Amino acid sequence: MEFKIYKRGQGHHTRLWSAIILFAVVAVGCYRLHQELAALGNPWIQNFVPAGLAAAAALAISWVSNRPNVADFLIASEGEIKKVSWSSRKEIVASTTVVIIVVIFFGIMLTAADTVFAWLLTDVNTLNIYNLSDISPK
Repeated sequence: MEFKIYKRGQGHHTRLWSAIILFAVVAVGCYRLHQELAALGNPWIQNFVPAGLAAAAALAISWVSNRPNVADFLIASEGEIKKVSWSSRKEIVASTTVVIIVVIFFGIMLTAADTVFAWLLTDVNTLNIYNLSDISPK
């Protein structure tokens, strides 16, 4: 059986980082499994089961990422990311400043409205305008 990389050289970074991130997730799961298997007291099971699962996952990830439909998707994704027009640092700082100022402004406005309504409903006692004891079922 010969292992050929489908469309070698295309989508290299997307394939690489997708595989690294997927394997990192698997590695964390295998580490947790290693910790849980410590309760069995058998070091062979504790060490080789997670290692075997990690190796199987690495093979599965490399096989899946080389499938034509998955590889074509990753290649197209990398092509689209290269077309994106990224904002400059100056634009990002300006936009972030506007968002922070608007959030602070609306936070102050909502706090003021909440304080006014709390004062109206407790100190002015507007809830007792209507005497509910006068309304009785007949």
